[in-house]
Amino acid sequence: MQILDSYIKATNTHDFKQVKKLLHPKAVYFFSDQTCTCHEEIQQYFENAWSIVKNENYEAHDVEWLDQKESSATCIYTYFYEGYINDEYICGKGRATNIFVKEADRWLLVHEHLSS
Repeated sequence: MQILDSYIKATNTHDFKQVKKLLHPKAVYFFSDQTCTCHEEIQQYFENAWSIVKNENYEAHDVEWLDQKESSATCIYTYFYEGYINDEYICGKGRATNIFVKEADRWLLVHEHLSS
């Protein structure tokens, strides 16, 4: 589905305004170290990560759509990231689950769960 590609592309802009356009008003994120339950918390988490990992690139590999309906879709994938911390190249990967809902003919991310 195009919404996942759009979400990854928005994330890689490092501009939360672009990410927020694709978030449901009640979006909830489960990160490995924190749960974010509102856009302000999600924004703070993203912007903190972008300030630590410079030039970060985020990708979704091995995407599997578990369920696709008219108004909801769920996928799992392996996430991959790379960038620089203190001028040293770093990279890593983990597991992700994303749930999207369709409202007013727009797909929005309502939940993301990341684990290393």
